[in-house]
Amino acid sequence: MLFRYSLLPPLLWLPVLLCAQTPSPDTTRTVRLPEATVTGYGQQLPLRRTAAAVGVVDAAVFARFSAANLTPAVNTLPGVRLEERATASYRLSVRGSTLRSPFGVRNVKVYYNGLPFTEASGSTPLNLLDAATIGRLEVIKGPAGSVYGAGTGGVALFSTPEPTPGLTRVEGGITVGSFGLRRATVALETADSLQSLRAQYAHQTLDGYRQHSALRRDVLTLDGKWRPNSRQTVSAHLLYSDINYELPGSLTRAQFAANPRQARPATPTAPGTVEQNAFYASRTALLGGTYEYRFSEQVTLTSTLYGSGSAIRTPFLVDYERNTQVGGGGRTALGYRTRLAGRVLRLAAGAEGQTSFESSRNYRNRGGQPDTLRYDDEIQTSTGFVFAQADWELPAGFLLTAAASYNRLRYRLGRLSGRARAAEEYQLTRRFRPEVSPRLALLKELTPLVSVYASVSSGFSPPTEEEIRPSDGSVNQQLQAERGTSYEVGTRGQLGQNRLSFDVAAYDFQLRQTIVARSNDQGVQLFYNTGRTRQRGVEAALSGWLWRKRFVRNQYFRGGSHQQNSYQYGLRAWASYAYNHYRFGQYEAGGNNFSGNRLTGAAPHTLSAGLDFSERLGFYLSPTLSHQARIPLNDANTTFAAGYWVFGARGGWRHPLPGRLEADLYAGLDNATDRRYSLGNDLNAFGNRFFQPAPGRSYYTGAQLAWRW
Repeated sequence: MLFRYSLLPPLLWLPVLLCAQTPSPDTTRTVRLPEATVTGYGQQLPLRRTAAAVGVVDAAVFARFSAANLTPAVNTLPGVRLEERATASYRLSVRGSTLRSPFGVRNVKVYYNGLPFTEASGSTPLNLLDAATIGRLEVIKGPAGSVYGAGTGGVALFSTPEPTPGLTRVEGGITVGSFGLRRATVALETADSLQSLRAQYAHQTLDGYRQHSALRRDVLTLDGKWRPNSRQTVSAHLLYSDINYELPGSLTRAQFAANPRQARPATPTAPGTVEQNAFYASRTALLGGTYEYRFSEQVTLTSTLYGSGSAIRTPFLVDYERNTQVGGGGRTALGYRTRLAGRVLRLAAGAEGQTSFESSRNYRNRGGQPDTLRYDDEIQTSTGFVFAQADWELPAGFLLTAAASYNRLRYRLGRLSGRARAAEEYQLTRRFRPEVSPRLALLKELTPLVSVYASVSSGFSPPTEEEIRPSDGSVNQQLQAERGTSYEVGTRGQLGQNRLSFDVAAYDFQLRQTIVARSNDQGVQLFYNTGRTRQRGVEAALSGWLWRKRFVRNQYFRGGSHQQNSYQYGLRAWASYAYNHYRFGQYEAGGNNFSGNRLTGAAPHTLSAGLDFSERLGFYLSPTLSHQARIPLNDANTTFAAGYWVFGARGGWRHPLPGRLEADLYAGLDNATDRRYSLGNDLNAFGNRFFQPAPGRSYYTGAQLAWRW
């Protein structure tokens, strides 16, 4: 049982669909600066002066959707797709990296409040995060994150909300909805000019849309910051997550058409997910801290240390896995600002290292209970890189960026036999050839609000531990790292007195030794190198006010002091669109030549658009429309998942109350037309079990109350 564990052609869109992530209007929050600051490259530059494709999702964007999952907010970024296969089982794709990600996150490096969240083994447990605890997401697309080491898909930087100085705030909320959704959250934050503290707890249960898809998740976050003097800043972060969700499994097209709510049924040759009680359960803790010392206005040293531990149980159709993992690592970066030839030169250099030890035992699964021990592995992983970057302000509004990283990775596997206390059977060490990942970019400011840029970057992405050692117990010694080069041009800026923001990027990414996944008759995912792929695309987004007004409201603080803040309300429109022309090249598999075929799992068109309406009394409404074109489900391009349009909306009333209280009463609707579609499809699936049905029409409603002083 679950709870016993505690389309139009792209050129026609471009004039109207160009960057999406402008916050929804909010009558209870101060007006933001007209432009986001990018933290990803360590230089704290405005987004307009960053020569890379970067997308930002802030707290207001997360708040316009249900906090039950991360998917809709993340998918407002063009070129980024977050899919939910089972409830809370996320798969993240940036510019087509779905191909090697049957589940989880591969080929995308993830950080949480500056701490490495991607494990040394290369996997990322994104299902540990709760949307309500995320204040900001920044995504660097493609192999542009050279200061973050190996990876060709991109980098995702998650961070929790920052408390407001001079304000103490206690907040609680509840949400109920369709399919047995129950959520409760509570948060406390306080801050002054020298220190801040924020704690948040989120609890969620869900019966699930499909049979055998229930969820329970508890997430606790604790974040603190202390400034002992003007030169030093110390921050600490704790994340604890206890999650348990059932795995309904994939369906054939006939099963999907007959009843999308069913779990994978039994067959004469294989049991079903209900009979085997397939589920995922984990308890994970991440603890880390960052120390920043400013020697002067020109020199800054930032160092981070972290440790993590997890215990995971996962009964699959045939196997029952018990994994225990501990890991740790650190990162340090030295920043230096000077002048060269009379122009500002910013330099950064540093290193990052990670290590982990995993004890993995695999049993035969007997109805959700471990049976005979099949194998017992101990895996040690160590990875690290050094990096350097230079940003030079040139005449005539040019900015030149040059960066590179040098990366190393090693797996060491020791396998013990299934007999207790048996001698070690063998030791295997896989070392991947050290790689240099360079990046060169040039940006030109056309006006104080508009810039254009061009960049070339290369990267490599070694196999993860799950790809080297899949769940059937085999060890893949032939699998090699992917290597790719990306060429990109783009423009972004604001027009019309900060009313219209746009962001457009075009890229050509060529990947070698591409890793693809295929499943066998037992549902085990196996991985192969296939040759080359070429991924060309255009990403565009637009946001702007259709009309707006401003007003002033007093805000009170401890000790009786207050200040006047300017607020705005009105109607804002936004849209994001991505066109992908992804093709296989030089691909031979089993005697079949798939060269020229569309890339498996990648949609040629994706669209997300919406309106954000608010008025002075606090009423708001945020409708959203999303679209994905049909996608190929196998390398041969003989089976496709149908495209779909999905509409949803959230509305409510958000306003201050007497006694320094704030209230937010809301209701929402997802998949309003009850569209039947599959999200998080299984690729190259054995037995044509491709489809993971997404939830039908659903409702939710809730309330949030905050007290501040």
